Amino acid sequence: MPVLPDGTDGATALNLVSTIAHDGNGGVRDDFATDDLVNAWIAERFPDLPPCNPAEADELRYLRLAARSAFAAAVSPHPPSRVERRNRMSDTEAGETLTTAIEGLRAETAVTVDDRGVHRVLTTRATGQTLLKGTLALATADFLTGPLAAKLRSCQAPRCVRYFVQDHGRQQWCKTACGNRARAARFSQRRLAR
Repeated sequence: MPVLPDGTDGATALNLVSTIAHDGNGGVRDDFATDDLVNAWIAERFPDLPPCNPAEADELRYLRLAARSAFAAAVSPHPPSRVERRNRMSDTEAGETLTTAIEGLRAETAVTVDDRGVHRVLTTRATGQTLLKGTLALATADFLTGPLAAKLRSCQAPRCVRYFVQDHGRQQWCKTACGNRARAARFSQRRLAR
């Protein structure tokens, strides 16, 4: 039986929500825009899983919307990403969507004891898209209820739509380029105001 990964580090959840990103030209890039792009993303990150059919690709897009909506709720009282200001599921619907995907795993708990301590893992008999959606939903829930959730922020740089985990308390942007863009925009606004 496959062991489900622990998602508290945020890597899997952030990878899912980062399929929507700034395209570098003032717009938004959607790595799930076509079924082929969805399948390329799956093949790169989950090579043992088969490709999605069109209905399954739509289900994965819907799960991503639920995850991004949950991220938007989790960053409060800080502002959500610009994408979620325009298009966001209700908190109830996002929670139900993630819960349904996790329930599809029918996860079982296994406890192991060895000379390194006691370990709890979740296992599943789920396969295919049920395994994929459940793994992504569980990783999102693990992250948003784990120790790093309090450090989750949305990047407020012009045109950026990403979420990130703060490395330090004053970090406002997901990467240096976003910080440079934000400072340049502020400088330009000050010059125009004069």
